[in-house]
Amino acid sequence: MNAPVRFPLLQVDAFSRDPFGGNPAAVVVLESPRPAAWLQAVAAEMNLSETAFLLRREDGRFDLRWFTPAVEVTLCGHATLASAYALWSTGRAATDAPIRFETLSGTLTASPEPDGSITLDFPVRPVAGGTLPEGVLAALGVEPIAVHTARKGPGGTDYIVEVADEATVVNATPDFGPLKAIDGGVILTAKATTTGWDFVSRYFAPFFGIDEDPVTGSAHCALTPYWAERLAKTTMTARQVSRRGGTLKVTLKGERVLLAGHAVTVLSGDLVA
Repeated sequence: MNAPVRFPLLQVDAFSRDPFGGNPAAVVVLESPRPAAWLQAVAAEMNLSETAFLLRREDGRFDLRWFTPAVEVTLCGHATLASAYALWSTGRAATDAPIRFETLSGTLTASPEPDGSITLDFPVRPVAGGTLPEGVLAALGVEPIAVHTARKGPGGTDYIVEVADEATVVNATPDFGPLKAIDGGVILTAKATTTGWDFVSRYFAPFFGIDEDPVTGSAHCALTPYWAERLAKTTMTARQVSRRGGTLKVTLKGERVLLAGHAVTVLSGDLVA
């Protein structure tokens, strides 16, 4: 019988200054490549919206992959933020320089900021007009004022559903059953009425095994250009008004989106497998 192998494991709350806020992600540090089936099994065991797997390259960059409990995804903001924080906080990366991640969405960078936050440099997700699939509007239980779409990397679509006000986003109670048929998610959003925020959102993605994601960086790669056009601003404060909640500073910079937020470690130890 082979002896179990230990892998460093952290659980980090991303887009939050305080424990038990924002979006939790598991971060697993690998010494060598592991099969995708093993990665998926670990993510299912962690049972968080995302588990990130890191593997250092010889040139100092890191391979980064993200898995929900059900599938591998092509872009994830909060688990990238969590990964950068995990590397810096454990001394696995220099704290005075950006980290470069090689991912299914190309090269992504994370940069430390003087206030302790982390800025991610992500690709813009282009937004186009669209209509909701049959049954989804009734499942959401809201009255949209606009519907758009944003592609999710090589496959899948997110639907951006703008509603009249912040309260409608906060109080929405979707029927998640019909949403499982969408090969993507639904981003519910509105202009903010709370002082200090520019826009609010929630993200529903039962197709990926996540009824509601607490804070979603990849959704803001579409929401940032969407609201930049409507608010005539390139730098904004976004609030994802899930039960846990999270705050992001977002900036539209050409074909890139800068996502900034804080993180905190709530658990560290070893994965034994």
